[in-house]
Amino acid sequence: MTTVNILSGGAAQGLVRGLAEAFKAETGCSIDGEFGAVGIMADKLRAGTPADLVILTQTLLAKLAEEKLVTPASIADVGRVETALAVRSRDPRVTVKTESDLRDALRSADAIYVPDTKASTAGQHVAKVLDQLGIAYEVASRLKIFPNGATAMRELATSTAQRPIGCTQATEIIATDGIALSGALPPGCELVTMYTAGVTARAAHPKEAATLVALLTGANRKDLRQRMGFAG
Repeated sequence: MTTVNILSGGAAQGLVRGLAEAFKAETGCSIDGEFGAVGIMADKLRAGTPADLVILTQTLLAKLAEEKLVTPASIADVGRVETALAVRSRDPRVTVKTESDLRDALRSADAIYVPDTKASTAGQHVAKVLDQLGIAYEVASRLKIFPNGATAMRELATSTAQRPIGCTQATEIIATDGIALSGALPPGCELVTMYTAGVTARAAHPKEAATLVALLTGANRKDLRQRMGFAG
């Protein structure tokens, strides 16, 4: 069976999983690949990792197209994703309406689960927000940093901390069993990121990859995208 290989930000993992059967029915192909911090995925493509398709932030994909690593005509927006808070399913939801609320919520947590603060979209934003709130040094010892948001959320689900909290992209929270989406970040701290798909210039299966882009972005998949945490 032909396999279409993907390099993708973790934000799209749940959506790709949800489309795997439809893609197989339409093309007879399976999907494989890596999901992780967008910066690392882009660098893997630059280093020659085989991939037919990439799903990364709009900004990164534009750079890869400029570098002639992605076919410009194939690029299509998948949807916007909010960076949000997460708690274990059994814990009370945390609602933050202001920067002060967020500062208090993070200060009261005894473990804060986040993705890579240097290479991931959400992780970079968390680091920026902690500085903005003036609590980066105060909570540094409580940060639990993982390679990507999906791993951070799985670790949050099994955390033995008393009052843990997580922060990553909403799609990664929704796709993880044992945790719950607890709400968006407040005004002044929010981040909404557009994710975009494109066929790579060195794709072994460009036709099938283009079919997957069409599935990811098609109007008839809007409900699935919304359930997975993507906004139009």
